[in-house]
Formats: sequence, structure tokens, C-alpha cells
Amino acid sequence: MTGHGAYTVVAEGLAFPEGPLLLPDGDLAVVEIAGERLTRIGRDGRKHEISRLPGGPNGAAIGPDGRIYVCNNGGFAWVRQEGILRPNGPAAGFTGGWIERIDPETGKVERLLSEVEGLPLTGPNDIVFDRHGGFWFTDHGKKHGRTMDLGAVYYVSDGLARRVAFPLLGPNGIGLSPGESELYVAETATGRLWAYTIVAPGRLAESNWLSPTGGRLVCGLPGFQRYDSLAVEADGTISIACLREGGIVSVRPDGSLVRRVATDDPYTTNLCFGADDLKTAYITLSGTGRLVSMRWPSQGLRLNFT
Repeated sequence: MTGHGAYTVVAEGLAFPEGPLLLPDGDLAVVEIAGERLTRIGRDGRKHEISRLPGGPNGAAIGPDGRIYVCNNGGFAWVRQEGILRPNGPAAGFTGGWIERIDPETGKVERLLSEVEGLPLTGPNDIVFDRHGGFWFTDHGKKHGRTMDLGAVYYVSDGLARRVAFPLLGPNGIGLSPGESELYVAETATGRLWAYTIVAPGRLAESNWLSPTGGRLVCGLPGFQRYDSLAVEADGTISIACLREGGIVSVRPDGSLVRRVATDDPYTTNLCFGADDLKTAYITLSGTGRLVSMRWPSQGLRLNFT
């Protein structure tokens, strides 16, 4: 099924919003990557800054302690073309990225992690908590002139972090299947969705050496499309935000297409589910600085600790 989504603008005038997150009181939060802040958006659309987050705040998730955990990619340079704001390489003076934790009531920020196994993070991007309280996150990496960082997936529990999947080309969105038996990772550079079998908390099945990422290929996008972040639905469908040909592509775990909902922003970057029935999708249209909502055909999966 393919079509154009009829959406409602929840908030606009945002500086490249990402990481939409439903808060316990029904408000929403987004990061503004270009604005370097975490922003609360009320049900009336009013915006309130929770915290300043220098660098490049990206994916966000609520942890078991009620705090908001943010992947900070370290910052981009920016360019605006034909009314679209987009990243254009690392920020001047870029030195790396990190994971940080924010108290949503006080705005206090605590930096948790900037390297794993002695290697610096170069572009932490998206994050998801499992039911045990640990979290998985992607490190997208950065492009540097003629070179490009290889990306990876990490797992953090009880303050200990380790690399669990490598190498990937621009790993971005990350999510868990309803039973938490599978980990899904969207690769931006290739427009591919990979799946990894989880055998224990923070442990993946032995890598498939025939696969360049060690994972199972779920699907790849035809044409000039690129995957960004993702959200999982209650029935196991994986919905992925798409760049260039902006929209949301939803696929089953076997890779078959369920639907494609088009948007009018080539930087459609992320989505989350909300409302009492989890059948409202909140989508970040980052290039034009908007958070929008639309009724969704199926129910979203409730995230742990939200």
C-alpha cells in the first residue's frame, strides 16, 4: 500500500528535530540537532527547552530511572538549500560523540560514555532500551573528506559497554522485536535493514561471516532512498523513516512491504507512537523543522519504561 499521509502539524520552527519521544504526562520531547537542545512540546504545540545539549543531540529514549538518554553525534556543519536544512559534514573542531543522560524535571545533563573498548565514539545516533534496563545504540560515524568511519552497534548495561556488531555503513535506526528476540538496525548508506538474533541480554548470535555486517538482511530499498531511524509496531512490523524520497516505509520481518506513506520532506528522519491506543504516529520532518502527527493503520509497540 502506498499513499500520501494526511498529517497535522504539532510544532514547527524546530532546528532539525529528531528523536521524538512520548513523555509519561502525554507531552512529547524532541531533540533539535541543529539547535543543540532537548525540547518539550506540549499538547497545545508550545515549545519549552528542557536542556541545552551542545554538539549534535540525536536519538533519545527514556530509561528505567525516568531520565532521558540521548545519543550525541558530536555536531554537524549545516547548509540550507531550496528551503531545506541539512547536515553537511562534521562540525568545525569535531572531536567525537557521546551518550548523555538528562533529568527531564531539572534539565541537569550528565555525560555517561564517549568511548568503548578504548576507541572514541564518532557519531552516536539512535538508542533503544530492553526490558532488562540495558540499552543498544548505533554509532553512525562521520565522513571526513575522502574517508568515512565504519559504524557499529553497542550494548550498555550496569555502566559497562561493549561492541556487539561491526562493521556497518552508517548504522542509524535501531529497535527490538515485540518479544525482544530480534534486534533491527537500519543502515543509511546502503538503504538496508538488518536483523540480529538476541540469545541473551546484550548478546547476539554468532555472526554470519557471509554477511558484511554479520546480520540477516531483512530488506533493501529500491531506487535512491536511504533509511534513517525506525519504530516497531505491536504486530512486529518495522516502520522506517526514509531520506531523499521522504516518507515511512513499513515492512514485515520477512522483508515484504506493508505500506509506504509519503511525506513532503526529503529529510523524514524518525517516528514514535502515541495516544492512548498507540495508533498515532509522531513524525519528524527535519529538513523543514516540523513535528507532525497522523493516525496510523496499526498499533505501535509500547517502548520499555515509557
